[in-house]
Amino acid sequence: MEKGYVHIYTGNGKGKTTAALGLSLRAACAGKKVFFAQFVKGMEYSELSCTEYIPNIVMKQFGRDCFIYSEPTKEDIKKAREGLQKIQLILREGKYDLVVLDEINIALYYKLFTVDEVVKAIKDRAYHVEVAITGRYAPDKLIDLADLVTEMKEVKHYYTKGVEARTGIDK
Repeated sequence: MEKGYVHIYTGNGKGKTTAALGLSLRAACAGKKVFFAQFVKGMEYSELSCTEYIPNIVMKQFGRDCFIYSEPTKEDIKKAREGLQKIQLILREGKYDLVVLDEINIALYYKLFTVDEVVKAIKDRAYHVEVAITGRYAPDKLIDLADLVTEMKEVKHYYTKGVEARTGIDK
């Protein structure tokens, strides 16, 4: 079996989830099975419909609404913890070649679960499973564990000029 590696896409710039989606598309087009888990997200994003077009990608959200401007509720914590439990099983079973943990760094930042739980899940995965982790504020323990770390740096963004997230481009 080929060894699976751990990727992290972090930083304050746009493109972390987009990079993970690109990696997922590349893997799916090579015949690999992909599980794309979105933590903290529960809103409608354009990428959720990719499963209609690409059958070997599964997408699942483990969030309700965007709480990043307030505090997470008990329900937010419950959904995130349920998601982590599911991911632990998926990583161990090895049925997917690539598992994306989208915005899991944000879930860690808001203490929805611990970095030690995530590290254990990744270390306990099937040997061949590739893992991609996204979100700002990647903790040092995950960076140390990773084989590839890319930091997205914001240089300029149209959001600062009042441009809202656009369907198909930003969401």
